[in-house]
Amino acid sequence: MRHGKKINHLGRTSSHRKAMLSNMASSLILNKRISTTVARAKELRKYIEPLLTKAKSDTTHSRRVVFSYLNDKESIKILFDEVAEKIASRPGGYTRIIKTGTRLGDNAEMCIMELVDYNELLLKDAKPAKSKKRSRRGGKSKKGSDAVAAAPQVEEAVETKEEATEVAEVVAEEQEVTEAEVAEEVQEAAAETAEVVEEKAAEEVAEPAEAKEEVVDEEPAAEVVEEAKDDSPQASAEATEDEKTADDSTEEDKGEADGGDEKTEDKN
Repeated sequence: MRHGKKINHLGRTSSHRKAMLSNMASSLILNKRISTTVARAKELRKYIEPLLTKAKSDTTHSRRVVFSYLNDKESIKILFDEVAEKIASRPGGYTRIIKTGTRLGDNAEMCIMELVDYNELLLKDAKPAKSKKRSRRGGKSKKGSDAVAAAPQVEEAVETKEEATEVAEVVAEEQEVTEAEVAEEVQEAAAETAEVVEEKAAEEVAEPAEAKEEVVDEEPAAEVVEEAKDDSPQASAEATEDEKTADDSTEEDKGEADGGDEKTEDKN
């Protein structure tokens, strides 16, 4: 009869069971998470957690002991170099079993088994545990104990007041600095606008003066044109007189030539 025998053989021989648990432990160390049945996960937890505790002491003896269980150099290296540093501050309970329902076919209960320190999502949500204060019952008077208990509170209140005053001073200085900066920016903006207005006024004054100069320059040109118009009749008259004199001279030359011809004919 099996009374009091809590070991689960998992339907395998002793050698097969040890080999299976060794391989599952190596996979868990390498991958940090595996999916298996709940029965195997519970047996694996009993198998691997003592090895994780052994890995906290990085000695040659502990490495040899763990290697006799895992028989895998790569998993031994990762266990002692990486995992041991993560679990150094954890006093046991290195693994977590999360049930995922039943498996199709044989309806076996399935789960995910993982190393607790490698699940960052659950580590963020976890709140730090509050340390409980333990007090001894002594024969001291209550007044003395009350005074001793109140002393730290008074010191904390004084410190908080000092911090509040320092913060207020810093805030006041920052406000003064910001006000001075704002005033300087306003003055600079006013100076820039004044310069722009002066430039526009100077341009407006310069434009009429340039227009007057152009008008003054155009007047002599108009006078020259009028003088040219006045001189044009005289020039035309002189030109007509010159043409007349030229015609008269040509006619005289023709007459002299005709007279010479007549004389030659009479001689002949």
